[in-house]
Amino acid sequence: MTAASALRRVDLCAVDDVPPGTMKLCEVDDDLVLVVNLRGEMHATQGICSHQYFELDQGFLTGDSITCALHLSRFSLDDGEPLDPPAELPLAIYPVVVEDGRVLIEVPEGPLQ
Repeated sequence: MTAASALRRVDLCAVDDVPPGTMKLCEVDDDLVLVVNLRGEMHATQGICSHQYFELDQGFLTGDSITCALHLSRFSLDDGEPLDPPAELPLAIYPVVVEDGRVLIEVPEGPLQ
């Protein structure tokens, strides 16, 4: 594995901190990551709306998507793609690992995308 492809695991929170149907905003370095428990499956996305600065934990879950409460843009939790305007840019999605009761993401070394 080269330095460019080296991954790091980042511990976000305890699984118990995010019961099914809820979200939790976590700080990673100088960025925010949103952890979502969707029917027992953990997801992680960038924590700020891609349209305008707004913390997505203030929004709400709608099926398999998250809705930003500021302008009501919805984003797919599978691929981060915007489902409703005004957002046009996708959210970053981070691979989640659940280990020893903790929620972690696997990301390249360096700052989050």
